[in-house]
Amino acid sequence: MKITIKGFGEKILEEPVKLLNLAREVEKNFPFPIMAAIVNNNLKELTSMVKEDAVVEFLDMSTEVGMKIYIRTLTFLFIKASHDIFPDCKVHIEHSLGNGLYCEIYRSDPLGEEDVEEIENRMKQLVERDIPIKKQEIPTEEAAIMFKKMGLEDKVRVLRYRKDPYVNLYELDGMKDYFYGYMLPSTGYLKWFKLKFYLPGVILQFPSRSNPTEVAPYREQAKLSRVFREAEQWAHILNVADVGALNDCITSGKSGEIIRIAEALHEKKIAQIADTIFENRDKMRIILIAGPSSSGKTTFAHRLMVQLKVNGLRPISISLDDYFLEREKTPLDEEGKPDFEALEAIDLRLFNQQLTKLIQGKEVLLPRFNFHTGKREYQNMPIKIEKDQPIIIEGIHGLNERLTSSIPKENKFKIYVSALTQLSIDNHNRISTTDTRLLRRMVRDSWARSADAKKTISMWPSVLKGAEKNIFPYQEEADAMFNSALVYELAVLKKYAEPLLKQVKFGEPEYITAKHLLKFLDYFVPIEDEKDIPLTSIIREFIGGSCFYGE
Repeated sequence: MKITIKGFGEKILEEPVKLLNLAREVEKNFPFPIMAAIVNNNLKELTSMVKEDAVVEFLDMSTEVGMKIYIRTLTFLFIKASHDIFPDCKVHIEHSLGNGLYCEIYRSDPLGEEDVEEIENRMKQLVERDIPIKKQEIPTEEAAIMFKKMGLEDKVRVLRYRKDPYVNLYELDGMKDYFYGYMLPSTGYLKWFKLKFYLPGVILQFPSRSNPTEVAPYREQAKLSRVFREAEQWAHILNVADVGALNDCITSGKSGEIIRIAEALHEKKIAQIADTIFENRDKMRIILIAGPSSSGKTTFAHRLMVQLKVNGLRPISISLDDYFLEREKTPLDEEGKPDFEALEAIDLRLFNQQLTKLIQGKEVLLPRFNFHTGKREYQNMPIKIEKDQPIIIEGIHGLNERLTSSIPKENKFKIYVSALTQLSIDNHNRISTTDTRLLRRMVRDSWARSADAKKTISMWPSVLKGAEKNIFPYQEEADAMFNSALVYELAVLKKYAEPLLKQVKFGEPEYITAKHLLKFLDYFVPIEDEKDIPLTSIIREFIGGSCFYGE
């Protein structure tokens, strides 16, 4: 066999070889531990065998895929250690929070700080022993029977809808579990973690991709935590906590009811935010809306305007895009390309001058940025606002105080919008908010921007990088947070996204992500009939048919 290891040349071997053995030969040349490999454009675990000519690219902890595998294996270790200390407990991996994962352990007595320390010590013991993590393929039906006996009904539900006759289970020191995605070969890889007691649960801390061999410091996110709590309450109201429960509702003809309740929860929340603004209308003159790509900011802004009008206000909207500097003045990123997402790409001086004049009741000629010429133009009609006309501004920098530095804080109301899904695959497998937003954007890009899935996937890393720099650090600055996730949306996106993902060809760099998303969507029973989805819904921004577009 001829094995070409990217960056290290070729090897000629006489017999099949385990990727783990190849990794050991080259790992001293990597800055961080190797987590997995791409073999002939397919993602493979380190325990996989190479049996034919192959091109191998190793992935370390600094890669997105490598870090995901590390975190997934770490959650298995956490679940195992929790059961070792409390044999009859149930562990739920809930959501990301404060540079870690928030988890809950259900048992007869409430969890305490000493319990968390005991679990952490047990995790360290298991890491020290470097216990192999074994993979086993068994019939799906057999796995469902096993989980039924273990009392894991969430796993039984999800497996009921699996089309594959076989399923992969992982075993760690006698504990068998099902995970969505690959694992590391043994516990010895899991050297970097901490547990933090966070009433009523625990935060599982781990490294960041930028510094993979040090546990990332905990960052308090009290407001975000409250939104996740609200998402849990919504899931309880809907009685849909996992994919299996959602599929049960769809197959039993109850999808219409789920859609109506989910949409009513959204409308109620938007109305509450509008009421807060109205109650403080004498002070709150500027409403700033920010959130990551595909969070549904535009539809949220339209729906908020409707609710403000119900309260007797007459809001106006100003686009931050119209305040771009002329193209030749746009700052450059580290690669020397125009950085349109940088705060400095906006004419902050003009923006603040005009907002200040408007609040003071003066007339202003608003700019209009011409994206064809890269120049700023001005509208003919001046604008002037009254006291009952709050200004709504939507843009990625809305939460950054530097954007509106000339406006006193008491005159501003900041809203953070993000799709924080309340749904999980099962109690041990959470659904990534990032995956949900990528699917939303892919579907919208296909009809709104004539972009295929390959193009959307290729751009996504830079989109995430922009959010991590310009949006996420300012989340806690928000006065209100709106969770735009809809519990039913992935069942709707499925029929739009699957054909797009299948167009990504084997051998293309985007193929691995496309394959991952296709496998993910396979868990969902589709909602074919969209008659129950209102024209005002957030999801309409992505699948089309929104009543807010074309105005």
